[in-house]
Amino acid sequence: VQLQASGGGLVQPGGSLRLSCAASGSIFNIHAMAWYRRAPGKQRELVASITAGGSTNYVDAVKGRFTISRDNAKNTVILQMNSLKVEDTAVYFCNAVIDDSGTHYYRIYWGQGTLVTVSS
Repeated sequence: VQLQASGGGLVQPGGSLRLSCAASGSIFNIHAMAWYRRAPGKQRELVASITAGGSTNYVDAVKGRFTISRDNAKNTVILQMNSLKVEDTAVYFCNAVIDDSGTHYYRIYWGQGTLVTVSS
């Protein structure tokens, strides 16, 4: 199983970016999917998560600005980031809990990071 993330880049404060992460390979079922970030000099933190049923959770710092969604048919998770702030600058990682064998045993997979830079 591979998770391929895309969509990072440089944006001015107040701008928007859309991150996408697609899972491929031996996938029988995906439970939760999520986005994490690691800002310079800080530890990795959970930004947003979404269950297979669509329930979402956000870190307080992004509530009202970021929206996580998923396309189960495409095994994809999206993070729409609006009203970006300088403090959102970080490497963003996608994460998925996947049954890759059909045995209902789930493993955690990570995508490669994608850099988001918010700067004027």
